[in-house]
Amino acid sequence: MVTPNLYETDFYAWTQKQVTLLYAQQWSQIDLPNLIEEIESLGKQQRQELRNRLSVLLGHLLKWEYQPQRRSRSWLATLRVQRRDVARLLKDNPSLKPYLEDALREAYENARDLAMGETNLPKQTFPARCLYTLTETLDDRFYPGESSDLVD
Repeated sequence: MVTPNLYETDFYAWTQKQVTLLYAQQWSQIDLPNLIEEIESLGKQQRQELRNRLSVLLGHLLKWEYQPQRRSRSWLATLRVQRRDVARLLKDNPSLKPYLEDALREAYENARDLAMGETNLPKQTFPARCLYTLTETLDDRFYPGESSDLVD
């Protein structure tokens, strides 16, 4: 039988024990309540990962647009990496696609804070709601504001 406190005392050991029990099809010994909780948590983590990536992406798009004199290869790399990572996340989790519009809206608040903090521009500089469409946000050719010689 599973040690009752293993879940709380050694999470890694608990996961390994659950895998062993699943492979052995020892259904009665599986810590079902905690296993359900962890599987549910994994789904929530994927949604959070999407929001986090969109927050960073949108924050850098705002910085790119509202502080053009500070554009850098670093900002460009961040935009490219975040777009690529969002695409991979969606490829690995296609059921997240219907959540994209909501995730974009939810991520924008953090993106705005990120842009304010990194540019020292006043809050009112940035629109209260996201003006970039989902298509623009994820398009690797979209860079808001005037063009830059940094973009190939």
